[in-house]
Parts: sequence; C-alpha cells; structure tokens
Amino acid sequence: MLYAIGIVALQVACVVHLVRTGRPPLWLTAIIFLPLVGTIAYFIVEILPGMGTNRHVRTARANVVAKLDPEREVRAARDALDLADTAANRLRLADALAALGRDGEAVPLYREAIARTAGDPDVRTQTRLAVSLYETGESADALALLDAGTEPLGQSERDRRQLLRAKILEHLGRKEEALALYADVVTRLPGEEARCRYAALLLDRGWERKAITVLEEVEARMKRLDRQQRAAEADMYRWAGETLARLRG
Repeated sequence: MLYAIGIVALQVACVVHLVRTGRPPLWLTAIIFLPLVGTIAYFIVEILPGMGTNRHVRTARANVVAKLDPEREVRAARDALDLADTAANRLRLADALAALGRDGEAVPLYREAIARTAGDPDVRTQTRLAVSLYETGESADALALLDAGTEPLGQSERDRRQLLRAKILEHLGRKEEALALYADVVTRLPGEEARCRYAALLLDRGWERKAITVLEEVEARMKRLDRQQRAAEADMYRWAGETLARLRG
C-alpha cells in the first residue's frame, strides 16, 4: 500500500514538474500509461540532473558526506598539497583542519600560506589565522594580528572580525573593552553567539537585569525558528534557555 502511494506521489510530482518546466509532452504519455517505468525514467533523466545545481540540495549532500566521512576534505587537501605545494593548497588544508577543530595543526599552514602570498596578506586569511590562534589559546598573538591587519571592506566581514576581537579581549581579561564591542556588534550580526556571549559577560559584571533582557531577545528569536533552523546553534539556545530559567526562578 505504501509503495503504491509513493509511486502515485512521485507520478504527480513528475507531472507537475513537466507542466511547469515545459518538458516534451511525450513524457506525459509515458508517465500516464507506464506509471512505474515512465515516472522513474522522467525523474532520472529530467529532474535528478537539475538537483545538482540546487544550493539546498548541494548543502544537504555536503552535510551528509561530512558526517559520514569528516576526514574526507582533509585527505583531499593533503593529496592536492602533495601534488602542488602552493599557498592555495596550504590554505585549503588549514581550512579543512580548522573545520574539524584541529587549529593547532592549522596555524602553521595559515602562516606558511600568508608568507608564500605575494603582496599584502589577504584580510580573510589573516582573520582565519587569528581565529585558530584564539582557539589554541594564543589570544595575544591573535589580537596583534588583528591590530596589524587592515579592516575588511564589507560590513558583515567587519562585524565577524569585531566579534572575534571581543572574544579575544574577553579571554585576555579586558572585559570592559569586550563588553563595548559585544554591545555594538549584537545589533547587526546574525546568529546568537554574540548575544549569548554579551549576556554571559553582563552576568559576569553583575548586570543581571540587562542580561535577562538580552536573553529574552534570544528566546523570542528562537521561537520564530523551526527545529532545523535552531539546530545550527543548539548549544547557544540551550544555554540561553537554562540561564534564563535560572534567573527568572
């Protein structure tokens, strides 16, 4: 029964796709009079190839591959570096390692990639190196790198760099400076990391009422998202919910 329902659903989907995209009418005959073979053939020939260009399909496919084989990109990047020892290939391997949390291995590769690049260092590469330095506890070096580099041109890049600077300053104990940066960037940066870090630092400074206001903003934003959208920052939402409940209690 379920099998038959599935075939009918796929058949209807194929007919809708055919009509909307203007595929040859011969396909309609095949789908109607050969429901199983015609529908499967249409899906394979007309629909499946186009799915490779869909951004959401590519993202979902990449996520599945990453979960099943997280080391795949690291291996591919190492192979590329073995074939050609270039700055771009060193950067690719550094990115792959950093994505897996192996920032200690990524740092020297980022440094070598920057050293091998002609002209002024790329701002984004410097920022990625600063992130890995921060993640390995080398916050002073990360801050020096940000101070020495030029500011990105795009506002979103500047905001992400400012969030990183705030995190570094907080780690270095310069909490008042970090608080000011969080208060500014939280108004523009998407996601909840900035808000949660801002709230945590407000609590650290003893400003409970202001922290509750920030956390209530996180709670309100969370309620407008579905489960899949919340999954990307599940830890942040969990912390915010638990902290807000404790403060209200």
